[in-house]
Amino acid sequence: MLSTESAATVRATIPAVAGALDTITARFYDTMLGERPELLDGLFNRGNQASGEQRQALAGSIAAFATMLLDNPDERPDALLSRIAHKHVSLGVTEDQYVIVHKYLFEAIAHTLGEAATPDVVAAWDEVYWLMAGALIAMEARLYQEAGGTGRDVWRPWTVAERHEQTPDAATLTLEPGDGAPAPDFRAGQYVSVRVRMPDGIHQARQYSVSGWDGSRRRITVKRLRAGEDHPAGEVSSLLHGTAAPGDTLMVSTPAGDVTLSEGDHPLVLVSAGIGNTPMVAMLRHLADHDSARRVLVLHADRSPQDHAHREEVAALVERLPGATAHTWYEDGHEGSEEDRVYLGDIDMSRVEVPADAEAYMCGPLPFMRAVRSELLKSGLPARKVHYEVFGPDLWLGQA
Repeated sequence: MLSTESAATVRATIPAVAGALDTITARFYDTMLGERPELLDGLFNRGNQASGEQRQALAGSIAAFATMLLDNPDERPDALLSRIAHKHVSLGVTEDQYVIVHKYLFEAIAHTLGEAATPDVVAAWDEVYWLMAGALIAMEARLYQEAGGTGRDVWRPWTVAERHEQTPDAATLTLEPGDGAPAPDFRAGQYVSVRVRMPDGIHQARQYSVSGWDGSRRRITVKRLRAGEDHPAGEVSSLLHGTAAPGDTLMVSTPAGDVTLSEGDHPLVLVSAGIGNTPMVAMLRHLADHDSARRVLVLHADRSPQDHAHREEVAALVERLPGATAHTWYEDGHEGSEEDRVYLGDIDMSRVEVPADAEAYMCGPLPFMRAVRSELLKSGLPARKVHYEVFGPDLWLGQA
């Protein structure tokens, strides 16, 4: 917890600091990556840097952490920290990098706040930073240990064994270990990072859900993002979609992610949009492989049947689960009947009855998940029973 003196200072200054966080984090990233460009090679996502989403996520997480320390001084906000820790583990973040971040972050704070950055103010926020960093370092060390390694050995070569075209813009890659070592364990809902060398020589990593498995093989689905030619967003998915072929080698990280299927016999609600159904496919496959009789509502929204990746696979998995029912909404295409539960338009939660004791999992664009979450809460589900996965900077941290 924060010391009494620091808590008072943080409480007094949090409006000013929170209001300046976007400016602080912008300067922080510009200065750090300008002086330490090697950090951009394989660690930081330059698409998120260009869009500003990375600095927004960092600012939001710092403000949320400080607020939680003040509001609940006897509790550590593990739910907030866990998502960050898992993302860091999938990229191989190490303890020494927190020292680098601290240096440039506090230089940015001092520069932005000017005379307001008194020694007392800096010391109080320094305490906030190291409480957050220390908790993350401990979490990440535990996750690395559970995976049987360290942050310096998360990357392994995997060979593309098969490629299957899901839709014109989505391809499923089946991977097998390229080094002969056993495949690491993972839980349904987790993801891996894939690191590739871009045409300009810079390495970039992106996260993809493990949607299927067969012995030592693992499967991911890559959806091509059609970004502008001069914008780095979508550069990795476009490269993988356009070039990955059987026989190629990809560098793949240790599985990570804390949005995983819970055990028990209570009902489940799996909600997705677009390629956000990949963790749901893994959860359905896990349930089917264990002959689960749990009640499962599978709700999915997509552009059209032709854009719906894993459509036939999900239908087959639902068929294997006696307690599962699927409802699908398409923006374009024909409207099905009530009997086949295929609808035209946006997802409409009034068409389904959410069990009061259900646990919900969501993956898709943030506006979609915000709307669905609101409906789930109105239906009576407690907020702690509604989980979400987002790939890229989590702009919802501290708000969900």
